[in-house]
Formats: sequence, C-alpha cells, structure tokens
Amino acid sequence: MSTNTDSAEPIRIAFMCVQNAGRSQMSTAFAERERDRRGLDDRVEILTGGTQPADHVHEEVIEVMDEAGFDLSDRTPREITIDELQSCDYVATMGCSTLDVGEVGSAVDVRDWALDDPDGADLERVREIRDEIEQRVIALFDEFSVAT
Repeated sequence: MSTNTDSAEPIRIAFMCVQNAGRSQMSTAFAERERDRRGLDDRVEILTGGTQPADHVHEEVIEVMDEAGFDLSDRTPREITIDELQSCDYVATMGCSTLDVGEVGSAVDVRDWALDDPDGADLERVREIRDEIEQRVIALFDEFSVAT
C-alpha cells in the first residue's frame, strides 16, 4: 500500500459499487461532509461510480439521506473506470462490486465494506446501513487526517 503523504498531491478516495445508486452515493455524501468539516477541500478528492450504473439513486436512499440533511435527489449514478481507481489512494467497495479489485493494483488501499444493498429494503434497514456508512467514512478520514 502506498498512502499519499506528499502535501502537493491530494489524497484520492473512491467509493464504488455496481449501480452507484445507494451505498456509494451515501458514502460520497458523508465523505464530502467530512472533507468540509476537516478543512481538507484542497487535500482530498472524492470519486464515486459503479461498474453498471443505475438510471437514478434509489428512492429509499434519497429519503433516509434527506433525514440526515443530505439532498441526493440531483445525483446521477455514473460509471467508474479502472484508470480512475488506479489513481486513488483508497478505494472502498460496498460488497457488491463486479470489478476484480486485483486490476486496481497493489499501490491502492482497497477495502470491501461488505454492506447490505439498500435497494428495496425497508427504511429502518436503510437507516442502519446509512449509519454504518457514516461511521466507516469518519474512521477512514481519521486514518489520514492530521492536525495542520
């Protein structure tokens, strides 16, 4: 693993799954918030995508994220490429990736968060997934954030 510590180069993080319509979208929203809270706008780049993107973010995800103060209604799932993933310091997959993460290379810290798919789940379960994602994102930022 090669974690980026050069202050001139931002840390790149990717959150990915198959559809980019649930877990990776929630992860991205929490990561954007953490980046802002920690004053890391110029130090952290956040990517998100899927291997087979859906047409829209799942309705139950939009609803539970709205409860937490995030508006994901205007977000659009997108495809993520191997090149994008290879440019990252960290890649978090959600437990459903069709990507062979070996293709990403050993220089990237790839983590499989193995989270349940919120698509079609009842709102209470989606909230549980949301809350677990929030804690994982905070922990990830704790790993590389240092007081400046």
